[in-house]
Amino acid sequence: MGSATDPAPIATAPAGKAAPRDLHPIAEVWRDFRANHGAVAGLAVILLFALLAVFADVVAPHPPAEQYRDALLRPPVWLEGGSARFLLGTDDIGRDILSRLIHGARVSMVVGFTVVSLGLVIGVMLGLVAGFFAGVVDMVIMRAMDTLLALPSLLLAIVVVAILGPGLFNAMLAVSIVVLPGFARLTRASVLAELSKDYVTASRMTGARLPRLMFDTVLPNCMAPLIVTSTLGFSTAILDTAALGFLGLGAQPPTPEWGTMLADALQFILRAWWVVTFPGLAILVTVLAFNLMGDGLRDALDPKLKR
Repeated sequence: MGSATDPAPIATAPAGKAAPRDLHPIAEVWRDFRANHGAVAGLAVILLFALLAVFADVVAPHPPAEQYRDALLRPPVWLEGGSARFLLGTDDIGRDILSRLIHGARVSMVVGFTVVSLGLVIGVMLGLVAGFFAGVVDMVIMRAMDTLLALPSLLLAIVVVAILGPGLFNAMLAVSIVVLPGFARLTRASVLAELSKDYVTASRMTGARLPRLMFDTVLPNCMAPLIVTSTLGFSTAILDTAALGFLGLGAQPPTPEWGTMLADALQFILRAWWVVTFPGLAILVTVLAFNLMGDGLRDALDPKLKR
């Protein structure tokens, strides 16, 4: 028997097995993300739509605004009267639905990126200022955000577009204002949580100036929830812009935007179901894919939710 002063035995890895290695943070996030099969499926759908958007001019079988007067309301290829020339059929003025859906993916991706970028940049700036400058500045910014949140999102977007005028760009600005309060409030809450931590106190004691504290010290540690919210913001942007297009306040004809396609085809819903069904399915699948991917990112980036 060993004495009390003998050193403790050193744990070794079992024979035939390598010692575990620490994963890079990005590799760890990807490992946790791919464990969620729904999130991986959502990512695959988003990548597919992104590729279609980038190569729409090559992939689409016809120009999106080209009218074929000899093929008005042609049904899809698998129905009687369908043609392989128009796989998903045509609309009431002879435009190929598949081509318009593919080009509509480009419009939707541009809308989502623009809306999220504007809302994220402005919201993060407002949230940082509110978090660092407590008192009157914080109160004014947060009460303004509360006012925007008190209004229904679609109604607020309609009011903004009514003031600016109908059009795709104005619709994107309106939806950016709708998603702005969420980014601002989330950034402020994250900043307030980080300001009480020791590393921020240490940075202050070393003489770090305010811009460095805001952008180099605190903001990088607030990015995880902002990334998740940005992903979910894509679905909100696409859905609200499609709603504005359906009401005639978003993209104007002949722009191949999914909401506008729904509005143009609404009168044919009983005798030509395909002109309404396929744009609606495109919106449904895209929004669902972004929501699934956002849930997976949330689970992967939040330590409290990791399994």
